[in-house]
Amino acid sequence: MERLTNSQVMNSAGGYVWELDDSKRFVRFLCLGTEGGTYYVTEQKLTLENCECVARISESNKWQSALEELVKCSTDGRAAKQNPTLFALAFFCRQTKNKELKTAAYKVVSDVCRIPTHLFQFLEYCQKLSGNGKGWGRAHRNAITKWYLGFEEDPLRLAMHVTKYRTRCGWSHVDVLRLCHPKPKSAGVGAVIRYVVKGREASEADYLKEDGDEVVKKVFAFLNAVDSVHSAKTSTEILQLIEEHHLAREHIPTPLLDDVPVWKTLLPHMPMTAMIRNLNKLSKLGLLGEGSAELETVVSKLGDDEFLRKARIHPFNILVALTTYKAGRGERGKLEWVVSKAIVNALDSAFYKCFKFVEPTNKRYLLAIDVSGSMSCPVLGSPCIQANCAAAAMAMVTLQTEKLCEVVAFSDTLVPVKLKSKMKLAEVMSKLGKIPMGSTDCALPITWAMSLKKKFDVFIVYTDNETWFGRIHPAQALKKYRRKLRRPDVKLIVVGMTSTSFTIADPEDGRMLDVCGFDSAAPEVMRNFVMGLI
Repeated sequence: MERLTNSQVMNSAGGYVWELDDSKRFVRFLCLGTEGGTYYVTEQKLTLENCECVARISESNKWQSALEELVKCSTDGRAAKQNPTLFALAFFCRQTKNKELKTAAYKVVSDVCRIPTHLFQFLEYCQKLSGNGKGWGRAHRNAITKWYLGFEEDPLRLAMHVTKYRTRCGWSHVDVLRLCHPKPKSAGVGAVIRYVVKGREASEADYLKEDGDEVVKKVFAFLNAVDSVHSAKTSTEILQLIEEHHLAREHIPTPLLDDVPVWKTLLPHMPMTAMIRNLNKLSKLGLLGEGSAELETVVSKLGDDEFLRKARIHPFNILVALTTYKAGRGERGKLEWVVSKAIVNALDSAFYKCFKFVEPTNKRYLLAIDVSGSMSCPVLGSPCIQANCAAAAMAMVTLQTEKLCEVVAFSDTLVPVKLKSKMKLAEVMSKLGKIPMGSTDCALPITWAMSLKKKFDVFIVYTDNETWFGRIHPAQALKKYRRKLRRPDVKLIVVGMTSTSFTIADPEDGRMLDVCGFDSAAPEVMRNFVMGLI
């Protein structure tokens, strides 16, 4: 709890650590957000601190690299939730001082806002950041117009979007289109926009011709199917419409969402994210019983590497789905279901597949998981996943890749943990859950290895960096370890599990690295660092 160098700052627990630069904290914010706060810091305070970081970046010469990082985090599926990314993008777009950043940010709106949910959330953030202003200047209108006109080559996809996501965050497509006034060049997009604003009959009168474009005819066939679902008189008619036009769950009237044949027909064409979100419902309806065709379909999709990659499923969302599904009941509401072991195993396997494949380094690792009291806070605002359990899940990614690993859990004491690469995540999390929580001493893994003269090439510490207990700083302990065991090139990787600005890694030491927990690209970055490529 004493300052090691003048460059250190006090963390939220009263210990001294280093402060991340704004670029690194920005990535933590994009990947981890601030929902739920941390053990020591309220959500409101943590959000304010990260907003200040975004503001500093927007006014600095780092804005260009930050914007590039923002787009990568979004398009590469590196962040589990899009809200922090959308907020940062809206903040950049609302710049009045940095016109160059504002122009560049508006150019990537369509890249980041890939579905209407993202677009509406972005608009809501922009509205709030505008204060009393309307916020629909030329640059803003042009960016939103570009979003709708970006479907000129695939108007059927736009038709799916505007009917599947009709309203979000207090916005609707009618609101947006009346504010941005797009002028489509293709009849297909024009038909969809007219449908949204004036209805199908008015759109057909303007765009549907007997000798017209075949694409336009397909668009109207789809829009007619969407409208017909609500007026269909028999379940047979509805099932035919779903099958023929690949309608989504959002198109189905609420009273029919307890109908087993409807779900059977939806499942084969259901997107990965929607399927994972509805596993509980499918089980509740008895569709995922042992030996059923639906169970085979779900397991097959979860095991398809290419399907997972294209769907941009984030590992954290798989972890939440696994934890929730395994419980057999929802945290809210009265929904209960019979748990399928096959689904649990498939989700467990899918978790690892969602990280980018990493070749082993064949180095010797000590994986150290912080299980102190402050690591009991939720990660990414999800009440079912605590930071210590999330850290264990990330440690298992390395354990499955590297053969030469030892694992320890620590707080104010250290406990070796026998984990095997083939263990299920639930088993790992159960083991760590039995270890008593205490104060935080992030130097313990290193001093423990030094006292036993254990030779490692890499220490990986999964922590919230709220260390304050003990007689030596982690950075000091590592330098001492290097001297005592004559291993000058030993490296330390700190995996931050919260979006605070703290780190136990000395920024002046090139053999120490900070990465953001639950950034799906983290394992690859860690490997490159260990191999000396970065």
